[in-house]
Amino acid sequence: MERLSSAPKPADYPDPETAEHVTYNPPLEALREFSAHVETTTEYGSPSYVSDYRSRSADRTENAVDADFGDDDLAVFEDGLDWVTDPDNDVVCVDRVVGRHPDASYVCRLFLPEEYGRIALSWAKLLEPAAGADPDFVTVQVPDATDEPCIRVDPETGVTTVLGSDYTGEAKKSFLRLFMLRAKERGGLGLHAGSKRVTLDDEDGRRDVGQLFLGLSGTGKSTLTSHGLWLDDPEGVEMIQDDVCGLLPSGTVAGSEGGGLYIKTLGLDADEQPELHGAATDESAVLENVAVDDDGAVHFDEPRYGRNARAVVRRDHLESSADDIDLDRVDQVFFITRNPLMPPIAKLSDEQAAVAFMLGESIETSAGDPSRVGESIRVVGTNPFIVGSEGEEGNRFRALIDDLDVQCYVINTGAVGTDDPVDVGVEETVAILEGVARGTVEWERDDAVDLTVPSDVPGIDVEQFSVPDRVEDFEAAQSELREERLAYLAQFDDLDDDIVDATY
Repeated sequence: MERLSSAPKPADYPDPETAEHVTYNPPLEALREFSAHVETTTEYGSPSYVSDYRSRSADRTENAVDADFGDDDLAVFEDGLDWVTDPDNDVVCVDRVVGRHPDASYVCRLFLPEEYGRIALSWAKLLEPAAGADPDFVTVQVPDATDEPCIRVDPETGVTTVLGSDYTGEAKKSFLRLFMLRAKERGGLGLHAGSKRVTLDDEDGRRDVGQLFLGLSGTGKSTLTSHGLWLDDPEGVEMIQDDVCGLLPSGTVAGSEGGGLYIKTLGLDADEQPELHGAATDESAVLENVAVDDDGAVHFDEPRYGRNARAVVRRDHLESSADDIDLDRVDQVFFITRNPLMPPIAKLSDEQAAVAFMLGESIETSAGDPSRVGESIRVVGTNPFIVGSEGEEGNRFRALIDDLDVQCYVINTGAVGTDDPVDVGVEETVAILEGVARGTVEWERDDAVDLTVPSDVPGIDVEQFSVPDRVEDFEAAQSELREERLAYLAQFDDLDDDIVDATY
């Protein structure tokens, strides 16, 4: 084939309906059968697989917006196109649609080797079938093509080529990355966030509160998004989306995945997370890198294949899952952190919220860089899939929450303090989230932490979470943290100065 002068477009790939060597949109049972040689069947009747790569290869991923692509980069696309075109290869092609919103819905086409049908099986269960339209996005994933992963993305054409990795998350994120970019191109913003609808019936009447939770994979985003807050009918909670959303200029939060969730399972507990545990132990689930014995016994508490064990679970097996995936309106945004110098919750101004967005403070998890698990990290928007200027993302976020009158908070799901730390438990977190939704939390300015913090939360003793009381030489620690934050923000030339000035 003549060398490409630019990345291919979706139309350049073979028509899967006419190419004889391509199996197009086979049923889920067939996708499972293609990988039967590497399946362990669990005690629940679901398939379980172990992959060679167990996390995203972020350091081997480049996109044509943020990197200058040369011949070597274009050759990656060429290799993927050659592989799909070769009639001697057994190719599987699956079409799905990401999103339902008329302004945020895209047909996605995945090509991969038949023997890796397990990747398509998991991915297909996350999304909904496409209606026979031409693809907006195309991903080619060939795990055996190279010794080391090499992933290239052309955001303009919507084409991604994944060589050398058999991790399902690469297929999933290849499409969600572009979904988020298209939201930004429409004047909104793609968010690595879960969304939920809280329905309340109190002295303010019957009303819905739309909430978003931003956090890195493994920091509690799925747990907080799906938690029912122990509300009783007629009140309740509906989980709208678990992972990626598009905040549109209209205020609508467009969902992406209409079929299922890709949840972390290490430590999954039937008592603390009954809904997620029930879905993960249903025969419809697909387990990936979970400890499963030869006889099918499942051990969610054992990191036998690393700490990024996963399960694809179906939305229709979650009682709290809503029928819709779009949130009509967002009222509250929560940034999840585990920084011990942060209170259990703080209410933010628009500029402080943009600071929280830019800082994206959390801890490294096995979903990102397994070699750094537990280390403190900062990721803009807690979103490692941003394409384009990160500073402009912060400016856009501030503008949107201002226009849409959204209140933002930072919530600590870890421990408060370093010398005499106290854990923020599930009961405390639920009480905080319910109180914020109802508007029953009382707030006061805390000059020590330079934030607005609760003076009273119904159901818990907030005094025990005083950060200065639990950190030796707090003033020095706080000053050092602020200087670190300012130094970090200084790298973003496009970030507005008044946002930087709001650093707490």
